[in-house]
Amino acid sequence: MQDKNFDTLAHKFAKNIYGTPKGDIRAAVVWRDLQLALTELGDKPLRVLDAGGGFGFFSQKLAALGHEVILCDISAEMLSLAQAQIDSAERDLNIRLVHSPIQALTLAEYGQFDLILCHAVAEWLTDARTTLSQLIELLKPSGLFSLMFYNKEAMRFHSLVSGNFDYVAAEFKIKKKVGLTPTHPLFIDDVRGWFDDWNMELVSQSGVRVIHDYLKHCQPQGFDYAKLLEMELIYSQREPYISLGRYVHFIGRG
Repeated sequence: MQDKNFDTLAHKFAKNIYGTPKGDIRAAVVWRDLQLALTELGDKPLRVLDAGGGFGFFSQKLAALGHEVILCDISAEMLSLAQAQIDSAERDLNIRLVHSPIQALTLAEYGQFDLILCHAVAEWLTDARTTLSQLIELLKPSGLFSLMFYNKEAMRFHSLVSGNFDYVAAEFKIKKKVGLTPTHPLFIDDVRGWFDDWNMELVSQSGVRVIHDYLKHCQPQGFDYAKLLEMELIYSQREPYISLGRYVHFIGRG
């Protein structure tokens, strides 16, 4: 099994994912979910693993709250970006950088964690279920697993409303892949089934970008992106909007 390595796309990834309105939505929805879920673990420093966390957007936010974080990624360039941001932070951040595939993380070397993050990683793996099953072996009893994955049904729906019928009929197989288009999107029901198999309770379910990606090209006069963000937060935890999220964010409790 081989992870997607973003070494050659690191700066483009950082800009496109968190330097845009869609990045603001992603950050707001996931951070809201995490803050609510973490209240269950009490007011204490936590051990956090950010598996495949890139430059550590959420690692840095969690470390700023006083938590101990291990940030693991296969991309040396991503970790270089992370180190630069950690060095320039206003306060010391307890973040250890690990240059490694997440499949190589072991209980013997790294111990157990109160919280494991795995965001926008599963859809790049040829066998996500096996990798994630290995990952949650590092979770403490009653610990939290935060998984955000690319939603295949939303990918299909977006292509349909865009009129890309040939793309849908070909099951999304094209000769030239766009660099940041995930290669192995997942169905929500399949991932819910994995959580059941792992005996994990789903404590939070949200769609990420349930509105943004379906907006018409021409916006009404005075269109307000702040209002869009507000609506994303309101509808992100309601059906049918969860199932329309370009990404879906699950938090499970072991």
